[in-house]
Amino acid sequence: MARYQRGITLVELLIVLSVMGIIMSIAMPFYKRHIIRANEAALQENLFHLRDSVDAFFADHRAYPTQLSDLVERKYLRAIPKDPMTGSTDTWLLLAPEADEEGNLAEGDVFDVRSGSPKTGLNGIPYSQW
Repeated sequence: MARYQRGITLVELLIVLSVMGIIMSIAMPFYKRHIIRANEAALQENLFHLRDSVDAFFADHRAYPTQLSDLVERKYLRAIPKDPMTGSTDTWLLLAPEADEEGNLAEGDVFDVRSGSPKTGLNGIPYSQW
């Protein structure tokens, strides 16, 4: 048989697999970091839209919503977005309004919204404080 018809040897196959393994072990951390950044960008976008809807609700009704579903019922949002860090719509942390300088509280229960994830972002700030 001619040399070009014999195929590849086991040693050649092992060398190729080793090189591929090394390349994958280098690329995997970059891939994971990219996924985390994408989720953080989605979280920032969702928080912006939720907070904007809460502000619009307050501007129209002079009271904050009692729950996030009020925003959907009154058509400020089509649906409650998922928290990309937890993958659920039920884990949002809802912050009540604080008293103003005169001690008056605004009506309603949802003044601000934050992520319910216990994890910390790439910037070192916990997602629950964004």
